[in-house]
Amino acid sequence: MISPFKAVIGDAYKAVEARLLAAIHLRFGLPVALPDELVALIKASDRCAAYLEATRLAGFSASEARRFFGAPPKFSAVIERDYLMPWPAETAERRYLDRFSKLAPA
Repeated sequence: MISPFKAVIGDAYKAVEARLLAAIHLRFGLPVALPDELVALIKASDRCAAYLEATRLAGFSASEARRFFGAPPKFSAVIERDYLMPWPAETAERRYLDRFSKLAPA
């Protein structure tokens, strides 16, 4: 869910999101509470993705996106273009399963 919508919903969304995140972490063997530096990195990555999605897919102007998500991410034009390039379902499945197998506890 995009940040502007989360802001409208407010604390009710935050409570649901926290419970869901804790359940996902437990399911995949992660600590319920992640280290602050990792949380900060995840949030920064999410803001970068949100900025690109807002400006390239959702019709936000650059100034609107900056207001909600901060400065635009610093990517090369190739990386930015490829970020929004959809994968065939088979490619997405393979890449997901490859990554999952590397991250999942044995």
